Amino acid sequence: MASFIRKTLLHVETTHIEGGKGAAVPLKLIAAIAVLKNPWAGRGFVEDLKPEIHAVAPVLGELLTKMIIDAAGSGEAVEAYGKSAVVGLNGEIEHASALIHTLRFGNHYRTAVGAKSYLAFCNTRGPANAPIMIPLMDKNDEGRRSHYLTIQCAVPDAPAADEIVVALGASIGGRPHHRIGDRYQDLKELGHDVANPAAV
Repeated sequence: MASFIRKTLLHVETTHIEGGKGAAVPLKLIAAIAVLKNPWAGRGFVEDLKPEIHAVAPVLGELLTKMIIDAAGSGEAVEAYGKSAVVGLNGEIEHASALIHTLRFGNHYRTAVGAKSYLAFCNTRGPANAPIMIPLMDKNDEGRRSHYLTIQCAVPDAPAADEIVVALGASIGGRPHHRIGDRYQDLKELGHDVANPAAV
């Protein structure tokens, strides 16, 4: 384990009943979380973030991806995915963004699950026990609304003011009783092109 990681957590949530109706296939949500020292903490404004990104992001990407795959059973089992970071109150939003918005972090996960879509994301700042919000979407189909999901959890003692919480999220399955269709039906009804959904 890297010396800058204080602890890791695995959050697994399984939904069997939604809206008072049993799910034909239970929805499983998985979050792999790491709490680490903010590598830029106490240094004032740091212009060049690259050295720490290159040193830290690949380690986090590899570690959290392994936690997700171990919990899911395989990369193929993961249907939707996302990422999130929460920086402590003495840090910048840019510090949270720096560690997750790099291919050195995300490509570990993307490759392991065989994904085509970009990783949905959230980056925020907060105190210990701040909500960790991990938006998810289908790993291969950005318009598949059944897999527009959000994992919400928290770490009671993190992030400290000089820490960052970094997380990956996954779903096995989509929302039970999904019934709002996919974005392609909207595009067809509105006469818009998939490549230009806003028709601008």
